[in-house]
Amino acid sequence: MSGLVLTELWRYPVKSLRGNRHEALPVGARGLVADRHWMLVGNDGRFLTQRQLPRMALINTRLETGFGSHELWLSLDTGEECKVVSGTDGEPLEVTVWGDTCEARTVASEVDRWLSDFLETPCRLVELPLGNVRAVDPEYAAPGADDQVGFADGFPFLLISQASLDGLNERLDAPLPMQRFRPNLVISGCEPHAEDHWKHIRIGEISFRVAKPCSRCPIPTIDPMTGERGAEPLRTLQSYRFWNNRVWFGQNLLHDATGELREGMPVEVLD
Repeated sequence: MSGLVLTELWRYPVKSLRGNRHEALPVGARGLVADRHWMLVGNDGRFLTQRQLPRMALINTRLETGFGSHELWLSLDTGEECKVVSGTDGEPLEVTVWGDTCEARTVASEVDRWLSDFLETPCRLVELPLGNVRAVDPEYAAPGADDQVGFADGFPFLLISQASLDGLNERLDAPLPMQRFRPNLVISGCEPHAEDHWKHIRIGEISFRVAKPCSRCPIPTIDPMTGERGAEPLRTLQSYRFWNNRVWFGQNLLHDATGELREGMPVEVLD
């Protein structure tokens, strides 16, 4: 298959908060550097997302000078903002992401207060220190590989083809943006859901294993501009992307090398 191109590259520094599109990003052991490096947790240490708190969709994230600076800004569309300094002497904290438990580190009590006030629920912001490893489910990891992930649900990358979104939008009364599905990689130049049949791909110099389809939770029904819930797109997806009691849209990937990804890079399907 020829003519495939990486057309969009997205990073989400804080799990379930707004992300940002980039022309180029470095790839590290966990995936895109600083993708889901931070996460919100409740008093029980369990992860929080838009599933419980739709207002999380209204918080912007910005890494001001790149991950090396360890400076993250959280902001609202009103202009109110809060600075997060990463790598400080926070406290170790055991946290849970789905069935995984790992050791994270708190950031700052003033940041926790800012987030708790806006979200109207007690929460803490934590980071996954670079020396800590959260391993990928061994069912999908390559034998002997050091497959790991940040605070993403389970895999370093989510890929969706533009054609898949276009096919969905043709069925909807009002088209939806790609941001509803929070991918890292958007590929153009293929048929709708061609990604369902890929096993290995290469983007630039980095090869990827297609691990499994992505089952969709209610987050795509939340408008990222207003935080309001709706019925779409899950209602429509259920009519043609529903099996095994789940809705499927996009593919989870594991990477075999570090390097850099850049929009416009060719994409090769290896098998």
